[in-house]
Amino acid sequence: MSDVLPEAEAPEWPMPRAAGCPFDPPPALRALTDDKPLARVRIWDGSTPWIVTGHAAQRTLLGDPRVSVDERLPGFPHWHEGMAAAVEYRPRSVFNSDAPEHTRYRRIMTGPFTLKRVEALRPTIQKITDDLIDRMLAGPKPADLVEALALPLPTLMISELLGVPYEDHDFFQENAARGIAHNVSAEESMRTFGALNGYLVQLVEKKAAEPADDALSDIAARVNAGDITVAEAAMMGLGLLIAGHETSANMIGLATAALLEHPEQLALLRDTDDPKVVAGAVEELLRYLGIIHGGQRRIAKEDIEIAGETIRAGEGIIIELFSANRDADVFPEPDVMDLRRANARHHNAFGFGIHQCVGQQLARVELQIVYCTLFRRVPTLALAVERDEIQFKHDRLAYGVYTLPVTW
Repeated sequence: MSDVLPEAEAPEWPMPRAAGCPFDPPPALRALTDDKPLARVRIWDGSTPWIVTGHAAQRTLLGDPRVSVDERLPGFPHWHEGMAAAVEYRPRSVFNSDAPEHTRYRRIMTGPFTLKRVEALRPTIQKITDDLIDRMLAGPKPADLVEALALPLPTLMISELLGVPYEDHDFFQENAARGIAHNVSAEESMRTFGALNGYLVQLVEKKAAEPADDALSDIAARVNAGDITVAEAAMMGLGLLIAGHETSANMIGLATAALLEHPEQLALLRDTDDPKVVAGAVEELLRYLGIIHGGQRRIAKEDIEIAGETIRAGEGIIIELFSANRDADVFPEPDVMDLRRANARHHNAFGFGIHQCVGQQLARVELQIVYCTLFRRVPTLALAVERDEIQFKHDRLAYGVYTLPVTW
């Protein structure tokens, strides 16, 4: 018999992390799901979708064609009011369509992010990282690591890949940040989406007329061929632009803060010359830290039996990736940061199945380079404030730190 809380008793989601434990999942979430991989939660609109925290259950559902990302279906558990209000204005894309439509979109977007192409970018990423660290070391102390390195590195890379002018970074960073706040209003969401979408529409039209050697020109060529519309192309570019800088930037800042609290683990990463050790360390940091702060959103198209429960057709589903990455059934001592963990790559940080992150290989290479370079070049790097003075992004859908004052 089910021991899932009845809908009337479902706790509010999202839940706050514990004071003094910014790197761990919310204790209320742990208490709710210690014994069950599924539970009910109540979100902003009063609905009570399922929250899925178990690693195996997540992978099962993320690979199930009966589970949809179609945000236009009644009952879809939108992130917030603003996201729900803009549904009819967002064109179809990889982010809100199912196969086979999704397959067509994803094929168009994956070209720049193949492992071979990303590996070829290592010298460029290394040079940008070194240049940014040079600039930070030449400047005043303390420095804000977010402003000096964590945000500009992935922003420069995704701008170069897509062909988006880097000089416009303040515009798209500010609008992207406002759009992913937990409680953004419908009006603000529409305004930020309209501004960003209009920007990308103009850029796609320019690339269609005057193509260059970049990913957005490749996407615009599909517009010229009649394969996709300008609106669809702009949505692809917008998704790549936001995801390409926001998540990696948060991961760089958050992981640096965590590593500075674990000097013995930091030393393993700093002192190794083995790229396999570095790669493994990055996978463990991706497992240990939770960047996607509100869960991936889905809806059941048919009744689904899983883990002793029945998710009914039309019921919302929240895939809470961070909890799965702390699942003790998969990761022994899951709350311990262990950069030599053998199975860290089994994490769900990039999702799973057909909707897993398109840019995950680029993110991995950026993180591998930045952690090694930063700690080798600045071996005395230290926080310039007490940990409890750091402002963590508890109010954002992408978790991280607003600023990270450091000294050396």
